Amino acid sequence: MGRLTRDPEVRYSQGERSMAIARYTLAVDRRGRRSQDGSEQTADFINIVAFDRAGEFAEKYFRQGMRVLVSGRIQTGSYTNKEGQRVYTTDIIVDDQEFADSKGAAGGNAGGDSFGYQPTSRPAPTSAIGDGFMNIPDGVEDEGLPFN
Repeated sequence: MGRLTRDPEVRYSQGERSMAIARYTLAVDRRGRRSQDGSEQTADFINIVAFDRAGEFAEKYFRQGMRVLVSGRIQTGSYTNKEGQRVYTTDIIVDDQEFADSKGAAGGNAGGDSFGYQPTSRPAPTSAIGDGFMNIPDGVEDEGLPFN
């Protein structure tokens, strides 16, 4: 889980069936690695590749700063750059990707963690009704609920 460092870069493959290939980078906070003077890197930058429908989804909905959750497999590779040096790559190939924030939280809050995330506050649910459901307090908007 991390925040997009920029909007996904999307290209389409050639051939009979064109396929979306989306590439983006997630900044993932390191747990327990906060340095006081800021000299240590506190995040890892993970390269993500999403193919086909997952690539189209990333192109349509993912934007810089959004927090997303990705699961997939690690793929390593290498190539020789223009200077003749061997460059090694590590990418996550997406199996599943989803939003990690609500619509409201994704919209540029100030303050918070190193990526500008500040959790939105919402009232705590009141006591449960006898049928196992909880009362939703007044003032909670529908978009904050996990379903529509």
